[in-house]
Amino acid sequence: MTDRGRVLGLGGVFIKSPDPDRLKAWYRDVLGFALDDYGVNFSLAGQDGYQLWSPFQADTDYFAPSTRDVMLNFRVDDLDALLVRILAAGGEMLGDVQDEPYGKFAWLVDPDGTKIELWQQTGDSG
Repeated sequence: MTDRGRVLGLGGVFIKSPDPDRLKAWYRDVLGFALDDYGVNFSLAGQDGYQLWSPFQADTDYFAPSTRDVMLNFRVDDLDALLVRILAAGGEMLGDVQDEPYGKFAWLVDPDGTKIELWQQTGDSG
């Protein structure tokens, strides 16, 4: 493979919403997104690790209870602190935090019904 003409990582997540202003407010208030007119930019500069794009079988139940065809995964720096803020803002978690060798995970659903997976990388997962 050549050094040029390759995909370098996740460039963005774009989703339709019946009420984009309500959805942006929820992401700002519950997940702490620093939004501008276009959305939010995340930088991975100086961080180890990776971003993942992964297709699932059409009949997967991993996105449940969402019926949407997309699930969002966000890398986080301190899952426990974020969970405190989510719960204080009225967010509801799905199940318990799961610890895996490559990270800690938690899940919730946004106001449009999109499942969100929160991931704090741990261990040697880079």
